[in-house]
Amino acid sequence: MDNKQCIERALSYIEKNLKNDISLEDVAKAAGYSKYHFISVFRDVLHLTPGDYIRKRRISEIVRRMGYEKRPISDIAFEYGFNSRENFVRAFKREHRILPTEFKYAQNSLKLYDRIHLDSESFDSEEKTEDESDFRPKVKLEKLEDFKLVVYKSDEEIPPKFWNKYNVKNWSKKLSGGMCVEDFGVSAWNPATQQLDYYIGIREEDASGSRAGTITLDIKGGLYAIFDTPFTDHFHFVSTIHKTWDYIDKVWLPQNGYHRTGGYELESYVEESRKYSEKIYIPVEK
Repeated sequence: MDNKQCIERALSYIEKNLKNDISLEDVAKAAGYSKYHFISVFRDVLHLTPGDYIRKRRISEIVRRMGYEKRPISDIAFEYGFNSRENFVRAFKREHRILPTEFKYAQNSLKLYDRIHLDSESFDSEEKTEDESDFRPKVKLEKLEDFKLVVYKSDEEIPPKFWNKYNVKNWSKKLSGGMCVEDFGVSAWNPATQQLDYYIGIREEDASGSRAGTITLDIKGGLYAIFDTPFTDHFHFVSTIHKTWDYIDKVWLPQNGYHRTGGYELESYVEESRKYSEKIYIPVEK
């Protein structure tokens, strides 16, 4: 039995016991490993520690239940092993950079973690489910004119956490002067820092409010491949966006003879629309 099969057994054990006490010894036993070997293999396969994975799964299930259960957040959190409201709030904020109460009020889209299956495409399996093999976002090629965006620069390590802060703090309407407008996420590789620079903001013509703390980006016109992420629900929106980026990188670009120009790449969405589909713009050339 290889490592992935053993870790798959551990994942099944975790899923069955999300509401129970879970010890590393018991999860390792389910995988058929010693505790310390299990931790090492789990991290190698999933790029997470077992504790991180369990925490992410529990918070994700709590978030889903917060969406339809009319009872205190702390009651739901207690069912999933958080022994105090303070512990849950601390874990939630570390995961999403906002408070549970801020999420409950704003109902913004969060990056949630579904149960991982190691036979999925994301783990380099040659086998694909029917849904994965049929995943084909709509795409069109279009020439765009130059335009400007007024944006905040991200201070988070991954874009979803910055989107959470942007949405719950109503930065879009602060920029627009109270109007509901289209928001843009902007990414560009920074060769000096060897990291991705990320920004969120709105078109300059929509920026009638306060620009404090912002910068202006010049978005160059030219040929763009524009992808529409498939419509989904509130809880799967962020994961569908990530799946679309994977499709662009691993399927569409290699198969269609285009390559990136190196310019800014964009995501656009209106959070208040609750349509749970966004556009992704990739500047390309043959």
